[in-house]
Amino acid sequence: MNTMIIAAHPDLAASKTNQALIQAVKGEQGIIVRDLYREYPDWNIDSTREQRLLTEHDRIVLQFPFYWYSSPPLLKKWFDDVMTPGWAYGPGGEHLKGKEFIVATTVGGTEKAYQAGGDNWYTISEFLKPIQRTITKCSGTFLPPFVVYDANQADPQRLQQEGGRYAEHIRTPYRVLVH
Repeated sequence: MNTMIIAAHPDLAASKTNQALIQAVKGEQGIIVRDLYREYPDWNIDSTREQRLLTEHDRIVLQFPFYWYSSPPLLKKWFDDVMTPGWAYGPGGEHLKGKEFIVATTVGGTEKAYQAGGDNWYTISEFLKPIQRTITKCSGTFLPPFVVYDANQADPQRLQQEGGRYAEHIRTPYRVLVH
């Protein structure tokens, strides 16, 4: 399975947790890692290139820090520019059919804070619904997300554990039920 990780962190080099996740899969056969902010510092996304890359991969991992209950702004722009009508959805828009998508996100808060009744009122799954629906609207398959909670407090041992958990999560074949 060809897997593409799209890392969308405004300062990836400064993020110990996101770096640990990437290091855990770097060099693995069939996995490429791309830094969206490095590739598009001017925010001029080459949608044709991005669409080609999406068609060349079976599984796409969207890795980003959870940013004000959503994704960083460049990833949102990437969705707007790349997931176009006639290509990703609508008549003729079947290029993502059968593609698997995983959201991998790092969160500053604790898991307890992201529960019904917690500090943030909702679960991560609830906050990810707009991304999930975007992917399913484009005939992609939304797989279980990967979340690192309390990411800012992770020590080197925990970072190594999270990296191993991440590598296993994105390599795992999921049985997808079709409706």
